[in-house]
Formats: sequence, C-alpha cells, structure tokens
Amino acid sequence: MSGARILVIDGNVAEIRARQAAALGYDSGTGYARVLRRLDSALQIDIVCAADGAALPPGAALENYGGVTMTGSALNIYNGGAAVTRQIELVKAVFAAGVPFFGSCWGLQVAVTAAGGEVRANPRGREFGFARRVTLSDAGREHPLFAGKPIAFEAPTVHRDEIASLPAGAATLAVNDFGVQAASFNVGRGTFWGVQYHPEYDYVDIAAAAERYGETLVKEGMFRDAAALAAFAAELRALQAAPADPTLLWKHGLGPAMSNEALRLLEIRNWLNAKVLPRV
Repeated sequence: MSGARILVIDGNVAEIRARQAAALGYDSGTGYARVLRRLDSALQIDIVCAADGAALPPGAALENYGGVTMTGSALNIYNGGAAVTRQIELVKAVFAAGVPFFGSCWGLQVAVTAAGGEVRANPRGREFGFARRVTLSDAGREHPLFAGKPIAFEAPTVHRDEIASLPAGAATLAVNDFGVQAASFNVGRGTFWGVQYHPEYDYVDIAAAAERYGETLVKEGMFRDAAALAAFAAELRALQAAPADPTLLWKHGLGPAMSNEALRLLEIRNWLNAKVLPRV
C-alpha cells in the first residue's frame, strides 16, 4: 500500500456537480477519487473544486502531493470565463511545482492550453459513448502510460472538442478518427500524461451522461429519438451489472479494453506506478 497523497481537480462548476450527484450519487471529483482508491486503497485523496474558486485544504500546498489528476468537465476552453481561467492557472502552478499530473478529457485540454497548445471545437462533431479505434502511435507503444494496453482499443468518452495543436516537444501517444487521444509532455519541472477519453468511467457514468445531455444528443443525431437513447442507457446499466455479457459486448463493438476493468483503468494505474509511487 502506498500512502501517497493525490489531489483531484474537479473540472465542473457546482451546478453540473449537483446534477451528476443527483443521477449517480457522486460527482466527477468524488467519482475519480473512488476509482483511484479502487486502484490503491491506501491513497490519501483531496478534491478541489477549482472551477468555483475553491482553495486547497487548509495547510496544504501543491508540493505536498505525490500526484495531481484532473477530471472531465462540461466547460469548453474557448468559451473562457473565470471558471476556465482559474483551472488553467492552477495547472500552471502544478507544472511549476513539479508534481506529476494526469488528466482525462478536460484535464488533457486544460494541460495543453496551460502549456501553450490550442484546443478548439472539433469540426468532426461530438464523440460520445465509446471512442472507437483508438490506436497507439509508435511513441505510444513505447510509452509507460500504455504498458500492457492493446495497440487498438475502445474507451469511454464524451466530448466535442479537440487538440488543435500540442505544446512544443509534446508526443502524440494515441489517435483515432476524432484526432489526438493521448499525449505526454514536460513543462519546466512538471510532467503531464493525459488522454482525451475517460478511463475512470464505468458504464453507469456513460449512461448518466447520455441522460444528462438527452435532447442535445438526439438533435445532433447521436440517437434517433429519446426512446433509442433510453435503450442505450439501459443496455449500459445492464453491462455494468454483467460486464462480460457477450451479446451486449458484440452489439456495442467492445473488446477487452472495455470488458476487462483492469485494462480499462490501466492508464491511471500505469501513471500511479511510474510517476507517483516512486516519489513516496
């Protein structure tokens, strides 16, 4: 058991966190912390709601943490505003403190922006449910983030933005039809590994996201109608209860990186093992 201390930056504003908690019983920061403890029950985890301007716990400094992770968010970098700016500034401070940083989806986008890259609305539209055909680059096949991961895989996802340009010196680790799916880079003393998808999501998280976005997903053509969306959510909840269900796995085109929880969570575990635990 590690005893490492991790800071989770919740990327959502209070209204979205409340909607998540109403649907799932937990918000994005709490959900991320649950997954981290699933990987290592000895982790000491603090959550900061940076979008709302919350400060670190009393007496804590970034240097006190063995690692920092950042959740997804309903925000968009290019819309700006205080909730976005606060998070970019916090991530710059994480880099300056030299604390290993891992980000999922919004976490990748904020890190890229803080390091000088660019995020924009994806001209291909929204990627929702499962990222398909995520394929490791040559750099990704050699990178410790993906040690033990299949070369091509599916992953939980919900986003409509893309990395337009990575910071100088960054490595693209994985791509698919929607663009960059994983990257790594250094900023001064700081190191960042991140993915555009959500390895921390269970099937129920995707189901709840489908219901939360509801009408928007139907209007965008992701689902034919509300009934089709409801059926999708019901099938994902069935997969949560029976993740090896061969009929549903076949229907949704899901391979071992989704049916096997250890493989789905592997990027987070690899980051912990490679970047965080050696610091303890």
